Amino acid sequence: MNTSLDKVILTVSQLNRRTKQLLATHLPLIWISGEISNLAKPASGHWYFSLKDEKAQVRCAMFHQTNQRLRWDPKSGQQVLLRARVSLYESRGEYQLIAEHMEAAGTGLLQQQYEQLKNQLESEGLFAEKNKQILPQFPQHIGIITSTTGAAIHDILSVLKRRYPIAPVTLIPVSVQGENAASEMIKALQKAQQFNQFDVLIIGRGGGSIEDLWAFNNEQLARTIAACPIPIVSAVGHEVDFTIADFVADQRAPTPSVSAEIITPDISEWLLLLDYYHDQLQQCFGRKVNQQQKQCLSLKKRLRHPGEKIHAQKKQLDFLKKSLIFSMAQKISLCQEQIKQYQHRLSQQHPSKRIREQFFQLQKTYKQLHQAIDTIINSKKFLLMNKVDVLNAINPLNVLSRGYAIVNQTNGMIVRDSDQVAEGEEVTTQLAHGSIVSVIKKRTK
Repeated sequence: MNTSLDKVILTVSQLNRRTKQLLATHLPLIWISGEISNLAKPASGHWYFSLKDEKAQVRCAMFHQTNQRLRWDPKSGQQVLLRARVSLYESRGEYQLIAEHMEAAGTGLLQQQYEQLKNQLESEGLFAEKNKQILPQFPQHIGIITSTTGAAIHDILSVLKRRYPIAPVTLIPVSVQGENAASEMIKALQKAQQFNQFDVLIIGRGGGSIEDLWAFNNEQLARTIAACPIPIVSAVGHEVDFTIADFVADQRAPTPSVSAEIITPDISEWLLLLDYYHDQLQQCFGRKVNQQQKQCLSLKKRLRHPGEKIHAQKKQLDFLKKSLIFSMAQKISLCQEQIKQYQHRLSQQHPSKRIREQFFQLQKTYKQLHQAIDTIINSKKFLLMNKVDVLNAINPLNVLSRGYAIVNQTNGMIVRDSDQVAEGEEVTTQLAHGSIVSVIKKRTK
C-alpha cells in the first residue's frame, strides 16, 4: 500500500521550471520553417508572433537586440526560416521559441547555392580579368538579349538613341525569369554567335528579388557567357544586385541604362571634337597655303626668263662679231698698207729677182693671213656654236621635245611632289607640242 511519503509532489511552478530545463537541455538551437502570423511589434522593440504550418502553430518571441540585426522587415503571412531556442513561459505554462535569427524561406538555400557556384567558377578562373574581352570603342552592330516587355529594353534603347543612333540594334527576345529563362538565354547567345554580325552584346533585365534574378545564376549560362567570343556586358537588376552572370561577363553594368552608356561613345561629344579638329585642320591648311604662296612669289622674283639670257648672249655674240670684223679690217688694212710700202720700195729698187721674191713672199703672207683669219673665224664660230648648244640645252622647249613634260595644278602651280595632289584631282600636262588634261587615280612615292 502506497503512502504519501512515496509520492513526488511538484508544484505547478516546479513543473514548469523542470520542463523549461528539459527543453533547454534536449532541444538546443534548432532550425524551423513556417509562416508568420499575428506579428506584433510593441514599443518595447520586442517582436511577438506565431509560426505555423498547415497543422500546428507555436508562439515565438524575438527580442529587440536580436531583431535589430535583421536587414529586412518581416510581415505576417511570410514564409521564413527561424533559428531558435525552445523555451517555456513559466507563468502560463506555454512553451515558445526564442528566435536568434530569421531569414526569408528559400533565400538562405538560394544564397548558399549562389556562394557555392560563385566559389567554384572563381576557382576555375572564369572571373579572371585576363580573360575579359575589350569592348569595341565604336560598335558596328549591337545585340540585346532581354525580355520585350520589361523596362530594361526601353531604358537601353532610349540611351542608345540619344548617345549613338548610328549603330544598328537587334533584340533577341528571351524570358528573364522562370524555369525556361536560363535555357532561352543560352540559345540566344548561341544564335548571336551563329549570326556573326554583333561586335558587342548586352544581356540583362530590370531589378527584382533573388528568386526573380535566379536565372542569371545558372551555371550553364555562366559558362556560355564566359566562352562567348563576342564581348558581353551584364546588366542585371539594380546597383546592389549581383549575379553570377555579372562576374563572368566581360563587364558589369549596375543598371540596363548604364550598360548602354558603357558600350557606346557619346556621339555629340565626338561631333564637337571633330568640329574642333576640322577648324584646326583648316587653320593649318590656310597657314601652309600662305607659306607656299609666299615661297612661290619669292621664287618667281628670283627666276629669270630664258629669253633674257638668250638676248644677253646674242648681244655678246654681236659684239664679238663686230670686234672680229673690225680686227680683220684692221689686219687687212695693215697688210694693204704694207703691200703699198713694198710696192713703193719695189718701184724704187726694181730688181726683178727681188720683185719676184717679194711677190712670192707677199702671196705666202697673204695666204697665211687668210688661214689665220679662217682659223679665228672657225674658232669664234665653234665657241659661238657651243654657247648656242648650252642655250638650247637649258631651253625648256628643247627639254620638252626630249619627252619630258611639265605638270600643273588647276591653280597654275607646278607639281614637283606626289603629295601636292590628291586622288581624283585634275591636272594639266604641258608637252613640247600641246597639253593634256588628266585626273589623278593613284599616287606613289
